[in-house]
Order: sequence, then C-alpha cells, then structure tokens
Amino acid sequence: MSSVYRFPGGIHPQEGVGGKTATAGLPIVEVPQPSRVAIPLQQHIGAPCKPLVQKGDTVKAGQKIGEPVGFVSAAVHASISGKVVDVLPCIVANGTQVNSVVIDNDFQDTWVELHPVVDPENLNAKELADLCREMGIVGMGGATFPTAVKLSVPEGKKVDTLVINGAECEPYLSADHRLMLEKSEEIVQGIEIVRRALSISAVKIGIESNKPDAIEMMKKACDGHEGIEIVSLPARYPQGGEKQLVYALTGRKVRNGALPLDIGVIVLNVDTCYVIRRAVYEGRPVVDRVLTVGGTVQKPANYLARIGSPVEWFLDTSGGLLPETRMLIYGGPMMGMAISREDIPVTKGCSGILALDKLSALEEEGPCIRCGRCVDACPMLLSPTQIDQCMRKDLYEDAEALGVMNCMECGACSWSCPSRRNLTQSCRICKRIITKRRREAAGKGGK
Repeated sequence: MSSVYRFPGGIHPQEGVGGKTATAGLPIVEVPQPSRVAIPLQQHIGAPCKPLVQKGDTVKAGQKIGEPVGFVSAAVHASISGKVVDVLPCIVANGTQVNSVVIDNDFQDTWVELHPVVDPENLNAKELADLCREMGIVGMGGATFPTAVKLSVPEGKKVDTLVINGAECEPYLSADHRLMLEKSEEIVQGIEIVRRALSISAVKIGIESNKPDAIEMMKKACDGHEGIEIVSLPARYPQGGEKQLVYALTGRKVRNGALPLDIGVIVLNVDTCYVIRRAVYEGRPVVDRVLTVGGTVQKPANYLARIGSPVEWFLDTSGGLLPETRMLIYGGPMMGMAISREDIPVTKGCSGILALDKLSALEEEGPCIRCGRCVDACPMLLSPTQIDQCMRKDLYEDAEALGVMNCMECGACSWSCPSRRNLTQSCRICKRIITKRRREAAGKGGK
C-alpha cells in the first residue's frame, strides 16, 4: 500500500443542503436530445478548429465538423444528426464568443459509420495520440487539455507512472463518482490501453475517501490487472488538482512552470480513460459527456448529455429551478463560472450545472483583516492577499514577482476569506493582463 502525501494548503468546503449526497446515489440517465445544438469549435485549450461544414449541410451524429489546427488542438464532432443552420459566433460560459456550428435536430439520430481499432492490443503511442486528436478527446475533468498532446512523450523523456484522477473533490459534483460505479470495467480498459501504448509500469488511481462504493467498485474492476493500485485519499479540496494529486500519490513535486511529464508522470481523468476506451473499441468520438445537475433544482440528476445542448434544456429536464435560486454555476462551485443566461451550450469540459440559493460571492467586500487564512488555504503557497493588493493598484509586475502566474484559480482563498474579498478574481485578472502584455511584447519584438 502506497503512502499518501499531504499537499500544502487546501480546504474542506461545507456543501449546501444535499450536496453530493443529493446526486451520488442517482444513476446516469441519457437526457432526451434538444431540437437544436450549438457546438463550439473550440472546446479545448489551444487553437480553435477550422469548420468543415457550412449552412445548409446535412450532418450525421459523430461526423467530424471541426478540423484541429496546430499541435495543441482536438477535433470537434456533430453530437446529433440534422441540418446545419449556420456557422457563427456563440456566447460560451466565460462570456466570450466562439465560432460554433448550429444544428437543427432531425431526431433520427443517424450516425456515421464507426471504425473501431482493428488491433487495439498493439496500438503504439503515436497511433493512440493520433486517434485521440481525431476523436476529439480532451481532459474531461474540466481542464480540456488535448489528450493527444499529453500522450506525445518527447524523445528522451521516460514515463513510469500513470496517475488517474478519480478524486472529484468539488462540492455537489458526482459525475465521475457515478461513472466509476457504472463504467468501472470500461475505465480500467481505457487505462490499460494507455499503459500498453506508452509502456508504463505503474498506475495509481486516486479516489477520495468519501466515495467508498467507488473505491470498492474500481478495486473489483482492477482484479487481475497487475501494477494498478487504488489509493484512498482524504476528502480535501483541491485534491484533484494535477500537481496536488501527483504529490499525494507519488510524493513527487511538479515544480512551478513544469509538467508532470517532467517527473515521469502522466495524469488522466477517469472520464478521459472512459472515452479513450470508447474511441478504441467502438470507434466513437466525443459527442457526449456525463454531468451533474444539482443544487436548487426540482430533480437533481446525473445526465449523459449531448455536446452543444443548452443549459436551459438540462434545467427544464430537471423540473426547473426552485424559487430560492439566486445563482447559476457552469461547472463546480469552486472553479466553475457564474452565468447569467441559460442558452449557453454544454461543452466537453462541463462537469456540472448548479443552481445555488446564496449570493455570498457577490456580497460587499470588507477590508482585509490580515488573518492569513487565504495564505494557509493556498495549495500553491502563494499570498493571495498581497496579489489582490497589487491588482487593485495596477502593480502587475509586482504580482508576477509574487508568483501569480502559478495560481491554479481553485477558489480556496476566496472561500476561506472572512471579509468576502474577491481574491481568486484578482489573481485571474492579473494573469490575463500579464499574459496579454507578454503577447504584445512578443508581437513588437517580431516586427
């Protein structure tokens, strides 16, 4: 049995009424298809896809409609069959407009011909990476980093450990929990595909201790699979953060600015392993995902959702909002985004839609009382209160010197602040402005 290492900082957020327990016991249900979807051509970190269809085209479910451009990219596929209404910018959860393919559903659910891998046992690393790129596979835990890039190990680097994220540490969310209960064998098959292709010797699957049924189910699925270990982790946010999870399971530290690959580790989410398995054995691209609809809705649920379906569709399917609802969150309550409209499409990285009855995040800020709770909570060992002061005074170089670019935007500092200061938002603003200035400086330097 491996040791479990304690990462610095971290919190254990108390959930609202029901919390995870409201949905953890609910099986995954395939939600009915909506009459129209809007499928963004950028659902991943990296370059947006080039559209392969135009207004008036007829498409089938699973058809590639977005061609990946550049190394860091992943294909996009139609999630339903029907007619392309238009290809135009649509608003997504972060408030920006992304070029999207809008499709009217013909409700025939006609699929393209699927082509499973002929010899999956002998799939090599390059073939698997190419397949992941073409099948639109990205980090399904929410990061949406193209999986093909993770699996493209540079020459000279050696990976000896595959870390699987089954922590699902955010409050309310239970999508990964249910997936481990209902699709444990398929997840393990996906793990073995990656393990064989990259010749990885050790696999560690981290699951928080508040999911004992998932731990037991995954252990059963791993029977007979040598070198795969299930590790029970303390329920502590952000246990599922990549650097935190690697340290908790291996004791290895990923330095700031580096990747797990630099210390011989690749990290994948359980859902990512599941969609890899579907791509290899079924030839099925990513056109749907499991997400939790929870909080102040009539009927909380775990849905298998077609990509591009609007938020409103899931709220209506769950019976609508309760009267006390004050806020809608796209994603989890800690790292998700508050949204003000319900026509926003669900993408590959959306693990939940939450309705909350409190507006604590929007309460008037109080003065910093120098309590240091944000410093204690930060898993990256930053000083959020000092960074916040720099942001308010436009001292972005000072914020950069304080390490703001290493902020993972987990929200632990804002959650722990008794004065309700928007510390995470301050870090986010600093990072955006610093990144913009770097790009502008690089552009001028190239002229």
